[in-house]
Amino acid sequence: MLTRRTLFAGLTLAALAPAAACAQALPGLKGRTVVVVTENAYPPLQFVDPKSGNAIGWEYDAMNEIAKKLNFKVEYQNVSWDAMIQAVSDGQYDIGMTGITIKDDRKEKVDFSDPYMRSEQFMLVRGDEKRFSDAESFAKVDDALIGAQPGTTPFYTAVYSVLDGNEQNPRIKLFETFGATVQALKTGDVDTVLTDGTAGKGYVDASNGGLKLIGGPLGTEDFGFIFKKGSDLVAPVNAAIAALKADGTLDALNKKWFLDYKMGQ
Repeated sequence: MLTRRTLFAGLTLAALAPAAACAQALPGLKGRTVVVVTENAYPPLQFVDPKSGNAIGWEYDAMNEIAKKLNFKVEYQNVSWDAMIQAVSDGQYDIGMTGITIKDDRKEKVDFSDPYMRSEQFMLVRGDEKRFSDAESFAKVDDALIGAQPGTTPFYTAVYSVLDGNEQNPRIKLFETFGATVQALKTGDVDTVLTDGTAGKGYVDASNGGLKLIGGPLGTEDFGFIFKKGSDLVAPVNAAIAALKADGTLDALNKKWFLDYKMGQ
């Protein structure tokens, strides 16, 4: 299991912009309304607080700070992951955020912001799992199953880094949301879920020993916000991300959500 120190050390903010760029005045958006869509299914980046029923998380805090820097009003909406990229591409929403990995094939449909976070994937399993301890030993347990959302980075990592490269492999059970994959893990319907270490640590902390992370990292991914191709928001948001990195705001959010916050408390 990752220690808090190890997890935080593995979570890094990518180099976003030269220092000179950060020093420049940020563009103002004159109070315009920007519609931001998310899934609310990827703690601690964004999720519904079980106590208050409010949508909270790292990405909400970061987007609210970006809105302050750029003087725009945020209107949040929700949509499922499998519809999000196309919906943003079609202009139904201005910005998408849900821990979206920056990938070349996705760049064909949407524009990405600069990376705001770098994370590594790990295997999340039940706390009493003893049949396997990493990806290699998991692959040898023929009846062990992986839960994943189709079209996501964890899905492709499961296919190509854990199993045999067959995207129709019956050992992968598909679910509509990340939260549903974790619930299936808890109930024994699947035996592992691949997640970046940040979200996985949140679930482990809330599980009272019911879940754990095993093995080494299975890949590194950079997260970015998505926009319709050619959006005039990309450059201002990039400038705001750089400013929030430079003034320590993003580091403070990392500490708040990945060190200090425990889901379920």
